[in-house]
Order: sequence, then C-alpha cells, then structure tokens
Amino acid sequence: MENFPWLTTIILFPIVAALLIPIIPDKDGKTVRWYALIVGLIDFAFIVYAFNNGYDLHTPGLQLAEKYTWVPQIDLNWSVGADGLSMPLIILTGFITTLATLAAWPVTLKPKLFYFLMLLMYGGQIAVFAVQDMLLFFLVWELELVPVYLILSIWGGKKRLYAATKFILYTAGGSLFILVGSLAMAFYGDTITFDMQAIAAKHYPLNLQLLLYGGFLIAYGVKLPIFPLHTWLPDAHGEATAPAHMLLAGILLKMGGYALLRMNVGMLPDAHAVFAPILVILGVVNIVYAAFTSFAQRNLKRKIAYSSISHMGFVLIGMASFTDIGMSGAMLQMVSHGLIGASLFFLVGCTYDRTHTLMLDEMGGVGVKMKKVFAMWTACSMASLALPGMSGFVAELMVFIGFATSDAYNSTFKVIVILLAAVGVILTPIYLLSMLREILYGPENKELVEHENLVDAEPREVFIIASLLVPIIGIGLYPKILTQIYDSTTTQLTALMRHSVPTLAQKAPEVKPNKWKFFSLSAPKIGK
Repeated sequence: MENFPWLTTIILFPIVAALLIPIIPDKDGKTVRWYALIVGLIDFAFIVYAFNNGYDLHTPGLQLAEKYTWVPQIDLNWSVGADGLSMPLIILTGFITTLATLAAWPVTLKPKLFYFLMLLMYGGQIAVFAVQDMLLFFLVWELELVPVYLILSIWGGKKRLYAATKFILYTAGGSLFILVGSLAMAFYGDTITFDMQAIAAKHYPLNLQLLLYGGFLIAYGVKLPIFPLHTWLPDAHGEATAPAHMLLAGILLKMGGYALLRMNVGMLPDAHAVFAPILVILGVVNIVYAAFTSFAQRNLKRKIAYSSISHMGFVLIGMASFTDIGMSGAMLQMVSHGLIGASLFFLVGCTYDRTHTLMLDEMGGVGVKMKKVFAMWTACSMASLALPGMSGFVAELMVFIGFATSDAYNSTFKVIVILLAAVGVILTPIYLLSMLREILYGPENKELVEHENLVDAEPREVFIIASLLVPIIGIGLYPKILTQIYDSTTTQLTALMRHSVPTLAQKAPEVKPNKWKFFSLSAPKIGK
C-alpha cells in the first residue's frame, strides 16, 4: 500500500461518486443524501488512513507525492503532494465537508443537484490544498468556484443572485492575477515549468517578485478575505444556507491563507520581507474594523460573517511575524477558525429554521424553550471569543507572542500593532456576549413564541456541534495534537523568510534607514 495513489484517490473518489448521482433512483432525496454522506465518510476515512500510514511528522518536505504526465505539450502534469501546510487543511476539509453534508439533511429542493455539487466541492477543495503544479492549481481553484456559485444562487435567500454574482465576480476577477503570475513564473528563466518546487527554486529579480507578490496578494486577499476586498463575504453569508455557511467559513477562507503561505511566502520570500509590514497593518485593520462592524450588525448572519473577517486578521499578522511561534499561530488560527466558524454558522442556520428571522431585535428569550440550542450557542461563542482551554485562545496567544518577540520590527511598531489588535480582542467578547443575550436571554418575544415552533435541537444537530467541539477543546487543551503536523514545515518556511531580509537590505541601499521607521525590518538582527 506504500505506492498506492492516496491523494489522487481522495480527490477523485467524491468527484466520480458525484457523477453517479443522476442515475440513483430517488424521488424525495432520502436515498441520495445517505449516498452523499457515506461517500463523504469513506473519503474522510481515506484521508485519515493516508495521514496515519504515509505522513511523517518530522519531514518538512513533500510527502504522499504523485506525478503523472497529463498534457505534455504544455508541461501540464497531475502533480499532488502534502506537507505541513496542506495536510492539516486536507484533514479539516474532509471533516468539515462531511459534517456539512449531514447538516444539509433538510434540503428538499433539487436534492440530487445539491448533493452532486457538495461532492464536487469535496474533491475540488482537497485538490486546491494538494496540487503541486501551478497551472493545475489555477484550474482547480477556478473549478471549485462553480459549485459555490450554484449553491448560493439556487438555495440562497431572497438576494441570492446578487450575493452569488458578487462572489463570482470578486473571486474570478482575483483569479486572473493567479493565471498571469503563474505564467510569468513558469516562463521566467531558461526553463519552462509549472512545477511548484521548480518554480520556487528559480531566482527572480526583486522588482518582478514585488509585482508577482502584489498580484497574488490581491487574488488570495479576496478569498481570505482582506480589507477592502472583503465585501463579498457578508453578502454571501447573508444569503447562504447552513451547509454553504460551513464550507465558506470552514474551508474557503483557508484557501486564501494557504495560498499566501505556499506562494507568496514560500516562492517569493524577498518580496515577502518588503510586504510583511503591510500584511501586519492589513491584519490589524481586519481585526479592528471587522470587530467594530460586527458589533454594529443587527443581522445575525452578517454579525458572524464580520466576526470571521476579524479573526482571519490574526493569520496575516502571524505569517508576517518572522518567528516560528507566530507562523505556527497563523496555521493554528486557520484550522481553529475553520472549526469555530463552521459551528457558529451551523447554529445560525438551526436558529433561523426555528425562528424564521435573523434580526436580533425580533429574538429574545428563546433559550427557555431551546435549552440544547442555548448550551451549544454558549459553548461555540466561548470558543470564538478565545476562552482559555479552547483552540482560539491558543492560536491568538501564539500570534501575539510571536509578533511581540519578533526581532524584525522596531519596538514602536510592535507596541502600536499589539495595542490595536488588543482592541479587537476586547471587542469580540463584548459583541458575542451581547448577541447571546439578545438571542437567548431576557423576556420572550411573545409574537415569536406564539407563531413559531421553537423546538429544541434534534440529535443530528447535537452530534454535529459535539463533533466540532471535540477538536476545538482538544486542541485548546493540548495544541501539540495539531502543531506537530506542521511544525517542521513552518520552521523551515520561517528560516527561509528570515534569510531573505539581509539580502534585501543589500539590494536596496538607496532607501534611507529612517524613512519608514515604524515599518522597518531589522535586517542585521535577522541575519545573525
């Protein structure tokens, strides 16, 4: 079994299974939903087995690698592999997508098409994290957008077409930068190649690196999302259904963070040293701006959506910290937010199914009749506000420590960044606890209680939240469960980043030392 093509199987199995859905005899969707769930469980079992038997925690390089010639005329190869950057996100994708399939149990509108798209997304999302060919990466990045667009536009809310169109325009527009950047890197130099490792080994002039980095930052910044490229996300979440919410918050946002680490940091380290202070500033803006905006929202979905944007700001700060612990915190935050974001948005869907309203002003006191929902909302909100003992606390603490102890920035800049980021951290429990009070506590809204059937959570819903809380609490109590998967890779990546700084200092002597004193990188210190 050592030579078995595990990653290819994991990617193609749900896609091939999806192609069989049209011939399954099913009228009411009950058969096809069990079929999709079983396919998801089998594929997740494949992921776990491949990880346990073919992945070495102490090897920083590519593992489970496979490469097959596909279109030799343009050097397009089916090349897949996993390292510390991709393996945790592949496991997360299998876990969240399988739970999202279970969350889609109540779907009755065009169930065959819905589960067909869900299985396509399953394979497409894993492919984004596994492929090691730049052209193939662009293709799977684009193909993965189509199921999301259709799920939003067919099963969304009243403004679903607007939200879906905005999503596809933002993400497809950003993808043009991926294509142009990939072609530029592939054709640069004496050899033409789309292999990511070969591209990363090329030596690009600094000016070209800066252009490529800027283009990729726009493309992946849309997906992360980074202010001001974030406006599609609240609209998409505002109209999405619970399973789509889980995939958007749990996986799609992580694609942007993963690509930034894989390509911007790993392939363009010199440019990253120049852009790193900008990433820190953008991360702080994400944290503070989105926290204030979330605080002001009266729509439950949009409140959680802006909360997601705020939490993803820590990923930017961590990857620009130039420290091992900061980089580790960025990876941990991506996985942690995937679990917490999926749980919160699933609860939003559960609450809406019972109250048929998303406006906080129209809720109140529903915790009296829905005690299980009350408990689940409380636990998941505590995780989101980074309560000690849960994964969010460890991730954000690691980012703070990593940036505070970084020798790449001067003290003034670090103090300003930490104080501003702390404002977002303080706001998070305020708006989340206020949200809980308005939904669950206080006097009951008599009109809501009289006209809606406020039944408590059913076993399926309790199981989904319990499944998400187990890793959230497990990682919070023992982070090494997750960090050991990627530590060797992120340590190597941090060393590459730090090695680039003194080189940049030598290449740009005309820059005055104090011109950007708040943003300056202390190159001599990093070089020691």
